[in-house]
Amino acid sequence: MQVGIFAKTFPGTDAATVLNAVRAAGYGCTQFNMACVGLPAMPDAIPDAVVADIGAAGQDSGVALSALSATYNMIHPDRAVRDAGMRRLAVIARAARALRIPLVTLCTGTRDADDQWRHHPDNARPEAWADLAHEMARALAIAEAEGVDLGIEPEQANVVTSVRDARRLIDSFGSPRLRIVLDPANLFERATRDEARAIVADAVERAGRAIAMAHAKDRDEAGNFVAAGEGVVDFPDFVARLGAAGFDGPLVTHGLTAAQAPGVAAFLSDLVGR
Repeated sequence: MQVGIFAKTFPGTDAATVLNAVRAAGYGCTQFNMACVGLPAMPDAIPDAVVADIGAAGQDSGVALSALSATYNMIHPDRAVRDAGMRRLAVIARAARALRIPLVTLCTGTRDADDQWRHHPDNARPEAWADLAHEMARALAIAEAEGVDLGIEPEQANVVTSVRDARRLIDSFGSPRLRIVLDPANLFERATRDEARAIVADAVERAGRAIAMAHAKDRDEAGNFVAAGEGVVDFPDFVARLGAAGFDGPLVTHGLTAAQAPGVAAFLSDLVGR
């Protein structure tokens, strides 16, 4: 496995500054975000010069670009908002292809009109799932055209809340382009260490070789997000189970500060090296 971090953990609006900070903190790969080059996270256009700068910074820093963020609300109640997100997804996917980034990460969305990470009771309605399936078909057409994979992440606030949901969606399309991003801290809201271990173990078993990327975020017993290793997630067990499932991809941390980054890099690198 390769230990990585969200690039936007570090300040800066040029790729060289950000990726050099990633490397200096002890990480060999990153999930990149266009906000790191002074653009919106989901821009309407990405100048060729910006793409070239990102590629050069990746080579010069030695940091692999493992994924590119393209999160927007795929089931927003306003169709015009979803259409705008889809157009921007195509922009991100073209950039990923140019940069040889294999994975574009998505947000499966919520019916909440104001916050794509906030739960809404209508997420459980059949119409929400139908809208997601429709949007994902469009997204997969873009992915096929650009030769990139799409990563969906089970998240309690979104319509895909579990690996079971993710598997249902993947199986409905049968496309190898649709993969899972597995974040153990997003699989529950509150849990004891033993409960969290059982939940995460079941998720890894269900996801299996559909996992394209693992995230390393944690929760404390009160349900607050904390840096990996500071909460109830049993990361030694998580990493061991990922390896047993055949996963050998990027393990990318987020939900931490730049000051915490070197310590978490050492923690995760020790686990991966075992």
